[in-house]
Amino acid sequence: MNPALLKRAVEAALMALPDPLSVKQLVALFDKEPEPPGRDAVCAVLQELQQDYAERGVILAEVASGFRFQVHSDCAAWVNTLFDARPQRYSRALLETLAIIAYKQPLTRGEIEAIRGVSVNTNIIRTLQEREWIKVVGYRDVPGKPELLATTRQFLDYFNLKKLADLPPLAEIKDFDKINPDLFAALEREASQAITAQPPAEASAAANSAGPGQEAWAAEAEQAPAAEDVVVVEDNVVPFSH
Repeated sequence: MNPALLKRAVEAALMALPDPLSVKQLVALFDKEPEPPGRDAVCAVLQELQQDYAERGVILAEVASGFRFQVHSDCAAWVNTLFDARPQRYSRALLETLAIIAYKQPLTRGEIEAIRGVSVNTNIIRTLQEREWIKVVGYRDVPGKPELLATTRQFLDYFNLKKLADLPPLAEIKDFDKINPDLFAALEREASQAITAQPPAEASAAANSAGPGQEAWAAEAEQAPAAEDVVVVEDNVVPFSH
C-alpha cells in the first residue's frame, strides 16, 4: 500500500472516531487490501503523525487503549470555554478513595476503610464505577469473599496514561492539602509495594491469595489501570472535537 495513502487513511480513521484506536485495530482496517500494511508500517505512520502534530493545537496522544487526537494542554483553557457544561468536581472523600485504589490496587472496600479510618460511602464506589474508573476484578479469598477493586483502562485513558508504571510518585502530586496529608504520607510509604515489580515467588503468592480474577487483573495492569494526578478536580484537557 502506498505509504502516503496509508498515512492519510490512519489520520482520517483517528479523526473520525472519538475513542482511541489501538495499533491492532488500525492494522485491521486494511485486511482486505491486496497488500495490507503490517504492524511496523502502521507504527511508523503513527510516529510520523505524532511528529507532524507535536507543535500544533491538536496532538496525537497514546493512551492505554491506543491513539487519539486531543487538544494540546496549552490550548485547553480556551477550548474548554466552548463547552456549556461546568467542569466536574469531586469530593475529598471520593478523591481519597480514588487515590488509595490507584496506588494499592487491587484491594477490598474494607481495606480502603482501614486506610482512611472511616467508612466508604456506597455512593462513592457507585460513582467511580459509573464513570468506569474502577471495577471488580476478583474476590479476596477470605470469609465473605469481599470484592477486589482496581482501576480500569478507561480510567487510565482519561488521565492520559499508558500503564500503571506511569503513575506519578506521590511526592510529586500537587495540592496535598485538598485531600488528607496524613493519608498520602501513609500511602507514600507503601506505594512501592503496589506499583513496583515483585520477585516471581512473591507475585505468584499474591495472585493465589487474591482469588479468582486476580490473574486477569495483573495481566491487564501491565497495559492499563491508573490515574495521573488523582487530586485533579476538574477536566483539564478536552478531546478533539469532530
